[in-house]
Amino acid sequence: MRTVVVTGAASGIGLATKELLESRGERVIGVDLHDSDVVVDLTSADGRRDLVEQARDLSGGTIDAIAAIAGVASSGAAVVAVNYFGALATLEGLRPLLAGSSAPRAVVTSSMSSLLPRDDELVDLCLADQERAALDRADTLVDTGLGRLVYGTSKAALSRWLRRSAPAERWAGAGIPLNAIAPGIVKTPLVASLISTPERREALAEQVPMPLNGFMEPSAPAALLAWLISEENTHLCGQVVFIDGGSDAVLRGDSTW
Repeated sequence: MRTVVVTGAASGIGLATKELLESRGERVIGVDLHDSDVVVDLTSADGRRDLVEQARDLSGGTIDAIAAIAGVASSGAAVVAVNYFGALATLEGLRPLLAGSSAPRAVVTSSMSSLLPRDDELVDLCLADQERAALDRADTLVDTGLGRLVYGTSKAALSRWLRRSAPAERWAGAGIPLNAIAPGIVKTPLVASLISTPERREALAEQVPMPLNGFMEPSAPAALLAWLISEENTHLCGQVVFIDGGSDAVLRGDSTW
């Protein structure tokens, strides 16, 4: 039986992933702000440290996979604290617990919003591990009317970190496939207000076109996450897999090639 740590496990994609893995007989150590095995706040250093310590205690010191799914979608500093620095603290903090697994795996949740306009200064601060300055920059963007850039920027920085880190000795060199998914619009509490009326749904669909089956249920990205941390995935490395109903293809087209 494999043991998986899933952050964001109390709702949305995290909950769907937890339930799917458990239905397959895997043990899940859920992490969230409430209603989980490990209740911590990933915006804080104490919360990130407690996550690692409690996961170590609950697992007996060995886990088989990390699914860093926790995220927030507001527009302030907390977005960067959770979506970027909290995700990295989860992956790097729990990585030593993968050493005892015969098939260690790790995955993190990015977003198709990483393709949208971003703030390059905030990206650079994140990648330079300047958390205090990055949080201040996020607040400045909000104060100057550019708060809409914060979420997508946090995910763009996360995707860049992934591409740089996954092939490195501490991940690929240790036999750990590290990858990400980039969902389009998922029907979760995070986006409930954005799709609450036909008018809002239409406006969001114009920004995030999903020609294949439209907005999706959390079960769709959960299934992809489950495969990426399965023993079947042996060679995917540093990939950001867009599960977005076609948004990537529509927005970028040939530009990726």
